[in-house]
Amino acid sequence: MTAPTVGFIGLGAMGLPMAQRIASAGHPVLAVEASPARCDQARAADITVGDVATLREADLVIVMVATADQLHQVLAGPDGALSVMAVGTTCVVMSTVGPAAVEKIGAQAAECGVDVLDVPVTGGVSGAEAGTLSLLVGGDPEVVTRVEDVLRCLGSILLCGSRVGDGQAVKVINQLLCSVHLAAAAEALMLAERLGLDSAKVLEAVNSGAGSSWMLGDRGPRMLEDTPEPLTMLDIFVKDSTLVAEAAADAGFGVPILEAARERFRRAADSGYGRCDDSEVRRAYL
Repeated sequence: MTAPTVGFIGLGAMGLPMAQRIASAGHPVLAVEASPARCDQARAADITVGDVATLREADLVIVMVATADQLHQVLAGPDGALSVMAVGTTCVVMSTVGPAAVEKIGAQAAECGVDVLDVPVTGGVSGAEAGTLSLLVGGDPEVVTRVEDVLRCLGSILLCGSRVGDGQAVKVINQLLCSVHLAAAAEALMLAERLGLDSAKVLEAVNSGAGSSWMLGDRGPRMLEDTPEPLTMLDIFVKDSTLVAEAAADAGFGVPILEAARERFRRAADSGYGRCDDSEVRRAYL
């Protein structure tokens, strides 16, 4: 059987290595991306780069943009992908945009005869590069089966529910934990510095014990660098922690620990670190 052609919208820090993994598995990839530099990197990886019109040739389209507004623009805007995608195409939304945004897109796509799966991911840039992401899937199980081979190029499929929006709801929980753990890691290492300790030795000592977390192990070393390479921008955590707060408010549920972490992300972003690596949340403690 011929490998399905995959459209891919958004070749950012996560999107580009994800598209590369799909291409390396033998799937033709048609990418849409605004950044000329990212387009050049994609072409070097044998990925075809074009405009939205090329997506009419795709069997499924993956979307990996940053915000709900961008999701609406690239799919349902005046020149969005839904206007060219063939009836029966599957649209896989891998952006973290919250349940409401993806439910709205699902309804709009249905009017065009396009099936939507809600598949936010977790695992960071390293997981995208290694193909070890966790894919939090919400949507019709039959549609999941249809695109399963492509999804498995990216990591492990975790079925979160049969409704579009269920994957986003689980991602909200994940981002609550990630937000808190990232801020806590920064707070701990900055306290170590204030106590006159060698932060690198503290990180080594606590990272193997009960106080460790995935965030501490992954972001901790970057917190020790003067200017870490921006792998995931701090502004993403400003956005994601706000999504968590909004979802919790809609549910009538208080999240005071999340709110404390969110305040630190916003403080660091307001100090000019929003487009820096998210490990720079440590700047909120200086």
